[in-house]
Amino acid sequence: MQIGIVGLPFSGKSTLFQAATKTHLDSAHLARAESHHAIVRVPDGRLDRCSALFKPPSTVHATIEFVDVVGLKKGETGSTQFTTNFLGSVKTNDALVQVVRLFNDDSVPHPDGSVDPLRDIATFETEFLISDMGVLEARIDRLRKQALKAGDEQAKRELPLLERCHGFVEAEKPLRYAGFTRDELQMLKTYQLLTAKPMLIALNCDETQVAVAPEKVRQAAEKKEGQQTSVLAFFGKIDLEMSELADDEAKAFMAEYGIQESALATLIREAYALLGLQSFFTVGEDECRAWTIRRGVNAQDAAGVIHSDFYNKFIRAEVVAYSDFIAHGGSFARVKEAGLWHLEGKDYIVQDGDILNIRHS
Repeated sequence: MQIGIVGLPFSGKSTLFQAATKTHLDSAHLARAESHHAIVRVPDGRLDRCSALFKPPSTVHATIEFVDVVGLKKGETGSTQFTTNFLGSVKTNDALVQVVRLFNDDSVPHPDGSVDPLRDIATFETEFLISDMGVLEARIDRLRKQALKAGDEQAKRELPLLERCHGFVEAEKPLRYAGFTRDELQMLKTYQLLTAKPMLIALNCDETQVAVAPEKVRQAAEKKEGQQTSVLAFFGKIDLEMSELADDEAKAFMAEYGIQESALATLIREAYALLGLQSFFTVGEDECRAWTIRRGVNAQDAAGVIHSDFYNKFIRAEVVAYSDFIAHGGSFARVKEAGLWHLEGKDYIVQDGDILNIRHS
């Protein structure tokens, strides 16, 4: 999963990227006109607990790739220009984090002259809607011509969906609010429509705004939160300092400022919720591993995430809930004696925290 971090100049997007990924960029790197990438592991105490029980040579956490997307420029009038390079880079991401400036700093003036988070959010929304409109109009025109040809069933299926998308965008509504089915989303995937991407709005606060941050989040959420859109707050400078500390020191630092969790933990938790993701585990003496799937995935599809052969030759899944496993001392034998270890067919819907063992031919 790839999450792009975007924001207006001086919003603190590169600060969030560095704090979340513990990737420290010097001024030379930040000045380059190229995106920065980092892969981070998803913290999961459940996997750590299993690993402590089995002590395998390999413990593999799920991972997320974060991208600090560059390409925004200030135009001659002082306003921000959304370049083709920037929009192209954004299209490749599965979800977006828009960093919105909430802090005041006279030494780093806002490019639009004042701090106004709702205006900054609207700036991105407008540019993304314009980009999607161009893509949709070009494709709809092509599909209408193809639909006239006898037997072009694909064009006949896609055209009504894209016309519906066009109506949303024309009404200045992001496509993430349209409530597409899974099949419709799969059909739209090739178009990489920007307003269809799940969006996290990250309000960048300073150390003087810790107490008011929840209220600022509530105010922004009232205006913008909806399907596949959510709002969170982080503390850029504080989080960047904490990312350079050992875990114990970072916890003490957070307690001093009254911050509940790190930028990374907040980002991952919100991203999983926004994208409808969850984890299941495979555990044993050889390896303990977390696997990421979407909520609602069945056992056969989950098996396919492990290996394509497990999907093609699936027979049954042996399943136990993580909570039951730990409650019985981390012993498969005790779980089986308690009747909590069960066999499931391919249509079983995998739950968050399930421990699976796949039987296959």
